[in-house]
Amino acid sequence: MSVYFHEEDLPKDVLADGPVAVDTETMGLQTLRDRLCLLQISDGGGDEHLVRFGVNSDYSAPNLRAILADPGRVKLYHFARFDLAAIQHYMGVMAEPVFCTKIASRLVRTYTDRHGLKELVRELLAQDISKQQQSSDWGGPELSEAQQDYAASDVRFLHRLRDELKVRLEREGRMELAQACFDFLPHRARLDIAGWPDVDIFAHA
Repeated sequence: MSVYFHEEDLPKDVLADGPVAVDTETMGLQTLRDRLCLLQISDGGGDEHLVRFGVNSDYSAPNLRAILADPGRVKLYHFARFDLAAIQHYMGVMAEPVFCTKIASRLVRTYTDRHGLKELVRELLAQDISKQQQSSDWGGPELSEAQQDYAASDVRFLHRLRDELKVRLEREGRMELAQACFDFLPHRARLDIAGWPDVDIFAHA
């Protein structure tokens, strides 16, 4: 298992075919204000790739864009709504089709309200991950080893979590409902970007 660090784009042919786990690190939680600093990606084979974007980046990244835009590759996320919006706003790519482990967890782990990645990895995979670097400065000139390891861990387990959660979704008869939610997520991200992040447009009031 190795973590590879790249500037501005992913090298060609470093990922195997099939689904890819994706995550992002930004300067904050307001997509239009807080720039995309880092994108993490993994094919599930044991390596993680981190792509850093500089403060004046144009986010062109042709190799990375091609993978994110590929309709034949499912993208695995934890809380896809945020990552989809960040990638769309800064890179101009809607990185779909989607499997979101957070939504899947909420649909099948109804015995708990703890649906964070750390809790999922602990319960389903019996492993522990540190979240100490979650709120660190991702826009600095250097990323520490701890920051890089934290970022890599956000995609390291998503393939295995997807497999475990699919078993539970199918067992509980909720796979079709989950897929409908996943399919809607790109539209939910577009609503966030367009100015409706906190409004339920389906509500009566």
